[in-house]
Parts: sequence; C-alpha cells; structure tokens
Amino acid sequence: MNYRIIAKNLGVFSLWVAVWMAVSSLWSLWYGEPAALRALLESAATSVLAGAALLYLGRGPQRRMYERESVALVGLGWILIAGLGALPFWYLGTQTFTEAYFESMSGFTTTGSSVIADIEGLPKGILFWRSLTHWLGGIGIVVLMIAVIPFIGMSGKMLYQSEVTGLSKDGVRPRIKESAFILLKVYLVLTVIHAAALMIAGMDFFDALCHTFGSLATGGYSTRNKSVEAFDSVAIEGVITAFELIGATNFTLYYLMAKGDWRALFRDTEWRVFMGIFVVSTLLITVNLMRVQGVVAPEDTSVPGALGGVDYSCGQALRFSSFQVATMMTNTGFTGADFDIWPYFSRIWIMLIVMMGGCAGSTAGGIKIIRVVILFKIGMQQVQRIYRPHTLRAIRVNGQVVSEDIQYSVLSFFLVYVAVMAFSTVVMSFLGLPLQSAFSSVVACLNNTGPGLELVGAERNFSCVPAAGKWFLSLVMVTGRLEFFSVMVFFFPSFWRRG
Repeated sequence: MNYRIIAKNLGVFSLWVAVWMAVSSLWSLWYGEPAALRALLESAATSVLAGAALLYLGRGPQRRMYERESVALVGLGWILIAGLGALPFWYLGTQTFTEAYFESMSGFTTTGSSVIADIEGLPKGILFWRSLTHWLGGIGIVVLMIAVIPFIGMSGKMLYQSEVTGLSKDGVRPRIKESAFILLKVYLVLTVIHAAALMIAGMDFFDALCHTFGSLATGGYSTRNKSVEAFDSVAIEGVITAFELIGATNFTLYYLMAKGDWRALFRDTEWRVFMGIFVVSTLLITVNLMRVQGVVAPEDTSVPGALGGVDYSCGQALRFSSFQVATMMTNTGFTGADFDIWPYFSRIWIMLIVMMGGCAGSTAGGIKIIRVVILFKIGMQQVQRIYRPHTLRAIRVNGQVVSEDIQYSVLSFFLVYVAVMAFSTVVMSFLGLPLQSAFSSVVACLNNTGPGLELVGAERNFSCVPAAGKWFLSLVMVTGRLEFFSVMVFFFPSFWRRG
C-alpha cells in the first residue's frame, strides 16, 4: 500500500472541500449571519490546514496509483470529507460532533436522513452548505476530481470504477477523463435547467438552488421543516419528480446521447423497467389510497389502513402517490405527504421500491434495477430448468449475454445485501429502536433514501437514534453509497499491508 500517494490525494480533496465552504459562506455574508459566516470560514480554514498536512505527508516521488490505492482513497476520502463537512454544523454550536457527522455523511452520500428538528431555524449559509453536500456527493467527488485535477492521471480510471456504482455501460471507461468531463457538463447543465424550472414553478432563487441540489443528486435535504409538502404546489412537485427520475437514470446514457446516440435511452432495458416500476407503483398506491379513504377519524392514525382522516380524491391520490413513488424509488427522500400514515400496503410497497433503487451509474442508491432484472432472469432460468432440464438459454440484457461472472457477482451482491440488512437491523434493535423503526432506519440509510417509518418517519427525523446508532448508521450510509465489497475490504488486514 502506497500511503504517500493516498495522503497526497486526500489533501487535494480537503482543499476542494474548503473551496466550497468558502462559497457557502458568501450566502451568510449576503444575509448578514455572523455566527454562520464564522463557522463556515473556520471550517474552511481547518480543511485547508488538514489538506496542507496531508500534502506534506504525501510529498516526494511517487509511483503510479494502483487498484488497491484507488479503493482505499475512495473509502478514506468519503470518511474524511464527511468529517470536514461536519465542521460547519459543529462550529455553529447547534449540534454535537456525532450529530454533525451524521448530517454531513447523510449529505455527501445523498441519503437525506437528518437529525435537525427545526430546519427553518438554520442560517441560510448553513442550509446552502447542507444542500451542497448532496450536489457534490451526487456526481461523486472522486469523479469530479478526475475531471479537474490533472495530476491524478491514469489512476483516474480505477478511481472511477471504485466510485461509480452498479454495472456501468460499455463505451464510457476507455477514455475516462473525457467521459468524466462530459458527465460533469451534463450534471451542470441539468442543474441550471432544474433550478430555472423550479423558479418558474414558484420558488425563490435560494430555495430553487437548494432543492435542485437535493433532487438532481437524489439527496432529499430541503430548506423547510415539512420538506416539499410545505410549498403545496403541483407545479413544484412535478418539476422535482421529473428531475428525480432524470437523476436516477444511468448518466452514461446521457453520455451516449451527447455523443449522438439519441435512442440509447429508450433502447436500454434497465431504464424501461425503471420507468415501468414507477408507473405501476404509482397506479397501485393511487388505487390503495382511494380504496381506504375516510376509514378512520383524523385523531386515530394507529388503525390499520389509516389515512389520518383525509379523503383523497382521485386527483389528490394520483398527485401524492406519483410524487412519493418517484422520490422514494429514486432514493431522494423528499416528502409531499406523510406517507407514514398511509395504508400498510402503500408503506410496504414504498419500502420495496426503496430497496430496488434507481439505475446503475446514477445518483440513486439501492440494489439497482439492472441487478433486479438479472436476478429475475436467473430465477426464471432456474424455473425453466425444472421442466426443460436439457435446454439452456443464455441470459441476455440489452441484447448482450450476461456472463456467468456477472451473474455470480449479482447473486453475491444480493446475498451480502440481505445479510447486511439483517445484521444492521439487529444492531439497531439492540440499541433500543422498535423493530419497524430499526428496519426502516437501515433501509433508509443503506439505500441512501432519507426517511423511514415510525420513529424515523416522514414527519420525524433521526434525532431519536442514540449516539452509537448514529455512528453505525453513518457506516451503513457509506456502505450503501460505495456498495459493499469496496467497504468490506477495509476490514481485511492484508489490504493495508505495504507492497
């Protein structure tokens, strides 16, 4: 392990974080927020000092960065960046470092789970920094570094492979630097268009920018206590829904479209399945909401099938279900309504689509739709072998044969996913959370979604989780963000040995 080159690049990451903290401080300067301004500038100064120290440790001649160093850099980079990102919250004096670290990790991993009860009470500069962590984490700080830091060089390909999760498209990785630039341009263009659309829909510039960061990066941090529900606007919900779906689409498809292949999106099996799940889920929940409307009194939300006494018309049911399905299956986590009091079927279905997640190579979390497709095809193949044992048909996706190595990788991933989910739920139950809250908190953090159910539901937050639970869920977040195998290698002593 070449620790010197890792330290050097971590130093660059630290300086980059400091730059964005300084940018965030301009909002506090504009709005006259001395406490927040001081917190952000002190955080930027601390990040600069950390970066300088790491660059000093990484001085001297260095050899090429190999795969092991790349994996270590990505993992350590996220841990370091989350720690530096926590400083503005901590220096402001409103949170403990544990709470601040949880909030920062949730931001950079585009999870959106929060421990802050009064979001609207935070200074504008801190709110901007909070949402900005989504935008930075969405495209991936490492990928961003590849595009703008020339001395990373050829090691950029390995960093990209470690950072971009899921099964990516062919044709992007051979010229990795060019690809990173194109993906970054796409990300920037979509950011501008999204912010403009939200302003046209009725948001002011600050709210539009913050919610753009949250929805395009599928993060979910809002500037309001009641999230998007506070705006009560069909137009705003429609814009956010559209860009959540865009953010959860494989960004390499945009790359191919930018290169001239305009039909790449509609030919892609994963995207078609993804949109199909969105449509079917919306219709199912709409019907479910209409079927049980008006069953119980407003004050009784403990009864199965309770809607809080709200009678949803067909239009209302369709509005709330489409927005909530989009925001949860893309792992964004905005709330347009308190889905925690919806019927059991709707809540269970929402948790199911949260786990499936968005497309590979996107800002979304979850298992990824491409893996779900492959798992389904493997299952169907095994069923066919029962009545056609001598017929062996290759599994194909997008007209290409899925190799046995990939099938094995997908099955291994799913097995580890279930194991991590079960183990983490047991841990959170041991720490005192009721079973539903424990399970949904793990689902929310492992799939980088945001809200869960019950104690960590849509109208609540993660402040009830004990300190040990917050640190554990922070680890769960980064595990879900980088996917399991890139994190699990950190626990093997042989990984850290020199040579």
